Amino acid sequence: MLQRRPANRIDLWEQGRYLRVFGTANGPALVEVEDRGTIARPDVRFAIRSGNPAAAARDGIGKTLRRILGLDVDPEPFHRLAAAEPALRPTVLALRGMRPPRFVGLFEAFANVVPFQQLSLDAGVAIVGGLVERFGERLEYGDRRFFAFPTAQAIAAARPASLRATGLSSRKAETLRRLARAIESGELDEERIARMTTTDALQTLNALPGIGPWSAGLVLLRGFGRLDVFPPGDVGATRGLSALMHVAPGAPLCRAIERFGNLKGYLYFCSLGASLMKKGLIHATPSRARAIVASRAAHSEYQ
Repeated sequence: MLQRRPANRIDLWEQGRYLRVFGTANGPALVEVEDRGTIARPDVRFAIRSGNPAAAARDGIGKTLRRILGLDVDPEPFHRLAAAEPALRPTVLALRGMRPPRFVGLFEAFANVVPFQQLSLDAGVAIVGGLVERFGERLEYGDRRFFAFPTAQAIAAARPASLRATGLSSRKAETLRRLARAIESGELDEERIARMTTTDALQTLNALPGIGPWSAGLVLLRGFGRLDVFPPGDVGATRGLSALMHVAPGAPLCRAIERFGNLKGYLYFCSLGASLMKKGLIHATPSRARAIVASRAAHSEYQ
């Protein structure tokens, strides 16, 4: 779910493991995450494969991973709500175990929203990939090159022409650089926004140049984990959700979304997950019966 597309240069999924580079005071660190448990009883561990961060940085990486993997969010309340929607049940069952993923911080959220404005997911991923390769810190490991996500400082200092070279339009390049500078100067403070109500946070973000209702909603959902937000005007998510819930084309979806109240943001991830499954980029969770048999077989083999 984090990777979304194989072209993602930051969130890598390989052989059942999640790989990502994090910046630390001692340089970039390549982190590998795996679930040694089951979907019902996860046992998620991480190891640092390259780099030597201090103990404090290691603790920070652990806390960041918990946040971006949604490990502290209980999906059961949403599952109970979704059970009342027969049309959603197959998708929710296929995505069983999914936690709502988040971006690392405010700047990364903006940098994963602004490039996608009025563009397809594939086009947005390509532009973000250009930003990562041009401005992200590099790490060599095992004959491969990995990248950390660009910092606000790096983008704030970038020339407009360099930003445009990644595929950003002039307007988006200026928006992203302006946001990076506001974050660097403290004018735009992540902790202050986190303390706001959702309504106030949406108003604050909407007032920023280049940020409209869709961008503000997506930043709150993906950057702050506000599950009471479904990004308004998200064409892809709305189209996918309409198909999942068997809503006639062109018919208003807002009433169906509002039935999920403070958990309606989960519907965005259901739509995204269904789209990724349809493209073969992720696979449905095994049924409970198959999962139990597989778990027992693996346990017997280990014994």
